[in-house]
Amino acid sequence: MTVAEKTRSETAGDDFMLDRAAETMPRDKLRALQLERLKWSLRHACDNSPFYARAFAAAGVTADDLKSLDDLRRFPFTVKTDLRDTYPFGMFAVSRDNLRRLHASSGTTGKPTVVGYTQGDLDRWADLMARSMAAAGARPGDVVHNAYGYGLFTGGLGAHYGAERLGCIVVPISGGGTERQIMLLQDFAPRVLCATPSYALNLAESAMQMGVDPATLSVSRGIFGAEPWSEEMRAELDRLFGLKAVDIYGLSEIMGPGVACECDHSREGLHGWEDHFIFEVIDPETKEPLPMGESGELVITTLTKEALPMVRYRTRDITRLTDEPCTCGRTHLRIQRITGRDDDMMIIRGVNVYPSQVEAALVGAPGLAPHYQIVLEREGVMDTMSLEVEVAVGAAECEDDQIRIAAEVRHRIKGLIGVTCKVRALAPGSVPRSQGKAVRVKDMRKKG
Repeated sequence: MTVAEKTRSETAGDDFMLDRAAETMPRDKLRALQLERLKWSLRHACDNSPFYARAFAAAGVTADDLKSLDDLRRFPFTVKTDLRDTYPFGMFAVSRDNLRRLHASSGTTGKPTVVGYTQGDLDRWADLMARSMAAAGARPGDVVHNAYGYGLFTGGLGAHYGAERLGCIVVPISGGGTERQIMLLQDFAPRVLCATPSYALNLAESAMQMGVDPATLSVSRGIFGAEPWSEEMRAELDRLFGLKAVDIYGLSEIMGPGVACECDHSREGLHGWEDHFIFEVIDPETKEPLPMGESGELVITTLTKEALPMVRYRTRDITRLTDEPCTCGRTHLRIQRITGRDDDMMIIRGVNVYPSQVEAALVGAPGLAPHYQIVLEREGVMDTMSLEVEVAVGAAECEDDQIRIAAEVRHRIKGLIGVTCKVRALAPGSVPRSQGKAVRVKDMRKKG
């Protein structure tokens, strides 16, 4: 399908918004609404969550101490270990009789983090996901191919109920079964593809292996999230599918997907829905708030969450905020693309390196397929990084070609990131493919 044919169905127009009044609210009215809702949320947390009652008392504050939005910095941070330490329901602010759903993390590093939702929470989540998907370019009546994982992970059900709330037709395919997915992408002709960017890349590659050009598929919008990804990856997905790849952001501790989303007008930062969340950026070392525009760790406070309110939750995601006007007319501030996580940062011979920097250096490089893994090892007291990259089909006819490509990648990484690393150039198909969130880092360092 050509790009012209794909855009022909976009009859709702570029100015379509689900809730124009909320999304274009003047900043002074938006801040007044935030203050009203923040007072309620802090009082709700303190009165109904024993965890927050103790945390506020330990910090020497009460809900009544909040007189302005600036007073929020007096309140304590919440971190992921707080959810694990109170597993499973110790942070909840409603009784179990009022819960309607539970989600949880995988718990691969210990106890999972458990989050809960009242019916009101589920309704607001669906509303915000619908708002996000509309901002990304989805329209009522669109077929949405939802390849996010269903289950305890919030991605699949979050996108599902948001798309239905918007009035879309949902294909609940989840992850995996890639050949079947290609068949359904052809037969059902969806306009919107929801997936992790790494799995979308896998779909494109699998389609080509089946003799299907992904650019001929009907999808014109890709709503991709659940893992950090680079502008280079966006360009690759745009090129392969002939679509607009749009970034969506969320985390289960706050709600799930739909906390923020890019608009398809500019794709220059994710609109953070400030009528339901307060966004701060702090210095991760000093924990002090940073001015608008400076890069640091994203901190989020919920304003309307009933079951599990979150006060100043440290996401560990590195970004910056901007309140510059957007061409789409939305007034909510924008969260710039997440460049990595503070706890994912690697220190390689004194240089701070994020996996997303490696991706940006590799995706689109001559002779390479967009598949790679970072391998961390320890030599003495120093951490070392090596790369396993995959050559593009037809780019290497012999072992000497692979050696040459590995040397070029090593030089590229040194020039762009400033670290020297070993590189292995592998044959096409050698790097494991993602069925959901990509595993980009193999940590081979001994623990303890």
